[in-house]
Amino acid sequence: MNKISDFFSRTSRKRVLCQSFFFGAIATMGVISNTFSLGSKAYGQTPAPIANNTQINSYAQAVLAMEPARQNAFEEIKKLIGNGEIPKIVCNDSNSINGLPRKAQDIAVNYCNRSQKIVQDNGLSIDQFNKITIELQNNDILKQQVYNTLLRLQKSPDSP
Repeated sequence: MNKISDFFSRTSRKRVLCQSFFFGAIATMGVISNTFSLGSKAYGQTPAPIANNTQINSYAQAVLAMEPARQNAFEEIKKLIGNGEIPKIVCNDSNSINGLPRKAQDIAVNYCNRSQKIVQDNGLSIDQFNKITIELQNNDILKQQVYNTLLRLQKSPDSP
């Protein structure tokens, strides 16, 4: 399988990869996120890290594996809807899916099911994946770790 980086010049590869992966990760969160509620927390002196290196690697592998399917689903739904704005699709929110035309609903449900399987096949629960995705929005250290892992996986000959 061709690597995404093969399609870009060396000068813009890093910038394009960064934008693509993080926009993809954020979009993926919107598509497969579960209701995420935080209960009361006991705060200690040092908060536990949201993810360890194994989880970060699994997260990055899942994002890379989901991205082509996400782009395909988005393009298919875009064709069906036409010039209209594509609404935010959240897998566990039936209202977000039910508001789509029937064929688009099928595409969204199929994508949600495939994404859930990809996440689980990469060793994470949906809750773990969603927690990391949410944390990426506010944690620059985690964002850099995921970014570096995505770059490393893209350079690796046996990447997904």
